[in-house]
Amino acid sequence: MQVSKRIFNLETETAFTVLAKANKLQSEGKDIINLGIGQPDFPTPKNILEAAVKAIIDGKHGYTPSNGIIELREAVSKHIFEKYNSNVNPENILITPGGKPVIFFAALIFGEKDAEIIYPDPGFPIYRSMIKFSGAKPIPLILKEKNNFEIDIDELSKLITNKTRLIIINNPNNPTGSFMNESKISNLVKMLEKYPKVAIMSDEIYSKIIFDNNSMPSLLKYESIRDRLIILEGWSKTFCMTGWRLGWSVWPTKFIDFANKLCVNDHSCPSSISQYAGLEALQGPQDEINKIVKEFEKRRNFIFEKLNNLKNMNCFRPGGSFYAFPNVSKSNLSGEKFSEVALNNYGVALVPGTSFGDSAKKYIRLSYANSLENIEKAINRLSKI
Repeated sequence: MQVSKRIFNLETETAFTVLAKANKLQSEGKDIINLGIGQPDFPTPKNILEAAVKAIIDGKHGYTPSNGIIELREAVSKHIFEKYNSNVNPENILITPGGKPVIFFAALIFGEKDAEIIYPDPGFPIYRSMIKFSGAKPIPLILKEKNNFEIDIDELSKLITNKTRLIIINNPNNPTGSFMNESKISNLVKMLEKYPKVAIMSDEIYSKIIFDNNSMPSLLKYESIRDRLIILEGWSKTFCMTGWRLGWSVWPTKFIDFANKLCVNDHSCPSSISQYAGLEALQGPQDEINKIVKEFEKRRNFIFEKLNNLKNMNCFRPGGSFYAFPNVSKSNLSGEKFSEVALNNYGVALVPGTSFGDSAKKYIRLSYANSLENIEKAINRLSKI
């Protein structure tokens, strides 16, 4: 039996493989500290849970419009205006089951044979996977430690050709935790203005998990590129709703119908219950979320100091998200081997840098979405490698 050749282009997300291995070892009675998966360790806030229960009791369990209920799209529009002073028509907002469909849809809309799509390396692995699946050629934009893993604007400009259809940007960045401030983003936009035929997808899923009193310089603020800009956002990281599978995106008018048709063909509509929970998340009190972000910053400070005191690694200071991306070359091991030893010999689950791109062979990713106590225990174990 023959299958499509295209299916072999699909890759996977190693964090889930690491999670499965860690869970298996735990089930066998081994003491495992999981710093692999990118999932907040806090419960979904109570008011959001209560909204979901109310939606169930009220019978709101049927199909919704493919692009999401109008109340939620209006709430997202209001949220965008309050946060960025930017007007977005609710008809240009798409509610999806998580953020990944937005990557999938963008790749399918712009990718095909002889097209090129630029993506960050190291970067979220689904970018490259979906580009390859679409038939386009993935063009890695290498993020370097010496540049704080921020985009080198001149390097990006050199990668753009007449075949470039889409550029993917991620700020704050997964896996490095790097954060580009408003000045850097403004310079990036000035460069992008020179290429009006190239679409842009800005993955801003960590937009609310930013440290050092910085604010998010969303690309939504820049009118000059709005007619070709796709924004990926959602509830998973900020509101501790990973398993609720709920994301939102903003699409230019000329692309929104394509994306909505893909919704109809792919998943019909997002979960109705999750949508009402998401509505409460945006409209309800934010005190709990602010506490969570402060806790992540406290952990960032702790892990940055502790990792740089180890003899076998050094670590860049993350500016956002909840990841650290230490360089382990001092250990004389590759990131892949270091991660293997960490899990099998010391009970610490990590993700090797190569899971996020070919440029990251000497790195590992640690998620500090775990307690300070567990993080300290894990670092003590890693110091022995």
